[in-house]
Amino acid sequence: MAASPGPAGVGGAGAVYGSGSSGFALDSGLEIKTRSVEQTLLPLVSQITTLINHKDNTKKSDKTLQAIQRVGQAVNLAVGRFVKVGEAIANENWDLKEEINIACIEAKQAGETIAALTDITNLNHLESDGQITIFTDKTGVIKAARLLLSSVTKVLLLADRVVIKQIITSRNKVLATMERLEKVNSFQEFVQIFSQFGNEMVEFAHLSGDRQNDLKDEKKKAKMAAARAVLEKCTMMLLTASKTCLRHPNCESAHKNKEGVFDRMKVALDKVIEIVTDCKPNGETDISSISIFTGIKEFKMNIEALRENLYFQSKENLSVTLEVILERMEDFTDSAYTSHEHRERILELSTQARMELQQLISVWIQAQSKKTKSIAEELELSILKISHSLNELKKELHSTATQLAADLLKYHADHVVLKALKLTGVEGNLEALAEYACKLSEQKEQLVETCRLLRHISGTEPLEITCIHAEETFQVTGQQIISAAETLTLHPSSKIAKENLDVFCEAWESQISDMSTLLREINDVFEGRREKYGYLSLPKPMKNNANLKSLKPDKPDSEEQAKIAKLGLKLGLLTSDADCEIEKWEDQENEIVQYGRNMSSMAYSLYLFTRGEGPLKTSQDLIHQLEVFAAEGLKLTSSVQAFSKQLKDDDKLMLLLEINKLIPLCHQLQTVTKTSLQNKVFLKVDKCITKTRSMMALLVQLLSLCYKLLKKMENNGWVSVTNKDTMDSKT
Repeated sequence: MAASPGPAGVGGAGAVYGSGSSGFALDSGLEIKTRSVEQTLLPLVSQITTLINHKDNTKKSDKTLQAIQRVGQAVNLAVGRFVKVGEAIANENWDLKEEINIACIEAKQAGETIAALTDITNLNHLESDGQITIFTDKTGVIKAARLLLSSVTKVLLLADRVVIKQIITSRNKVLATMERLEKVNSFQEFVQIFSQFGNEMVEFAHLSGDRQNDLKDEKKKAKMAAARAVLEKCTMMLLTASKTCLRHPNCESAHKNKEGVFDRMKVALDKVIEIVTDCKPNGETDISSISIFTGIKEFKMNIEALRENLYFQSKENLSVTLEVILERMEDFTDSAYTSHEHRERILELSTQARMELQQLISVWIQAQSKKTKSIAEELELSILKISHSLNELKKELHSTATQLAADLLKYHADHVVLKALKLTGVEGNLEALAEYACKLSEQKEQLVETCRLLRHISGTEPLEITCIHAEETFQVTGQQIISAAETLTLHPSSKIAKENLDVFCEAWESQISDMSTLLREINDVFEGRREKYGYLSLPKPMKNNANLKSLKPDKPDSEEQAKIAKLGLKLGLLTSDADCEIEKWEDQENEIVQYGRNMSSMAYSLYLFTRGEGPLKTSQDLIHQLEVFAAEGLKLTSSVQAFSKQLKDDDKLMLLLEINKLIPLCHQLQTVTKTSLQNKVFLKVDKCITKTRSMMALLVQLLSLCYKLLKKMENNGWVSVTNKDTMDSKT
């Protein structure tokens, strides 16, 4: 959002926040010192680990012993730097000075002890074979290392308290200045105070941004980002809303508009402090209800746990859990914006889930008393059935929410109501204002409810928090736009009232744009694109099934592992290239794009397998994934062939030549996956990954070529009948 010009010394305060550290320099240098403490810790850990992991009772050459001595000296030097940073922090924080200094003294003593115990000159004699026995007091080194790590941890915790204290102090300064801004009566005084407020907000933006970057908890990080986003937008709103109040002191709507901004900023400032101090005011707890997708995930984990333990939980708890999930689905079924078809399907699947749970419970009771193979298989079948029903329910809920959101964003993309409100205000038309204010309120309610539905199907806690933030933003900003429009309508010639309405409308448009991004991210998570290794085609191995043999992870030797890792690295790079090509396409629903995305996703899970990560645990998992990958490649070639029929002869020939390279590779990969190599598992894996790499290289070329030819068609002003029909149906 661009900052509107303000009086001298005021403008520019609105742009102090960003999506991370804001990059502003502070004079205190405390933040730099604190970071130095943490950075110093990293080499200490690795060096100490090297020292205490040496083998006992071994003879070391002079060269090796000198290396150990260098490690000991390096530890001592690193501790020295660490202590200097700690002492600098202590000198700037008198309330913590004594605690920090004691911890620094302990660290210094431990570092010196380690250096002394690894010093060659302290060793008295050579052994008869001319080699020196490594220092005998390993216990002393371990003791010193423990003391060192303990003291380092103390300093880090104390330094963290310093940072938290600084953020709280900065927040308090901002609040104090905000109180003065609320009571200001003259424009000249406002300019002076707002200039100070701008500087304080810059400092707070810097501190909270650094803290956001340091947070490890993704949920807290998302909450911090949401709170800082509010402060970013509200800073500019505060400027124009306050100026409007000063210009029109007797206007009730102007005061209401300004108060709304102040209230929201105070809540956001408190939220930041809650996150950095990790506590709620007055012992409050997070009472926000769990999302449907999260509930389904936990429920499925509970029923799948029955494979391992039939007495894991009670039948009543399972029934209650499902009922709670289905009760939350009333947000979908009771919504006026849910289509009749979606509502009926959700209710149908809910009933089916209830019935299948009753069947599962019945089999479960039998399994507790009878330990037969048939009962075990029946229990497995019941678990699979209810899991399938819940997956179908998730698909239906996802389709309902995302379709509603997409339609709503498309319908309001031109912002007709906002434009009408601006025009109404300039014309001073109170009657028209009431009409368009009513329309904006309806739009706001739609967006708020849609955000609520999206939260249920978002799939991750950070996205849930983003949905809550969007819901709150539409709720508050919608009302503020109406009050700002009312002020302008009452004072149609007021430039500052017009500027104020523009700022609030920009915030609304920005949130609409953010919601569009949020929708894409939710779709990415659902379809497995956000976390590529979670490709849905990979079956989860079933436990406790008498018909299945347990598969143990294959363990190639170190040389084989190195070769596979090298192959995998190149494969990982190719998936990145493919993703870059996919992102160029405007139509993400295009079949070529979808098949290409699926192949890239599966190839990424193969890459993770070469690193010993991801869901592919055994060679059998890998082979299954490769079979699906080859089949997906053939589907891609069919789509590309269909696309080639729309091209002119030269372009068609060029594309067909590329397709003819990919088809045989798909068939070759299918052959390799079905070939039995008995004990030569590594050889089979090696061949498969090599073929996959070749296919991915061709995929990147095909995606690039298809995109260029599609653009060429569009630039030449012609599209095929097939494309035209598709476009018409979308319209």
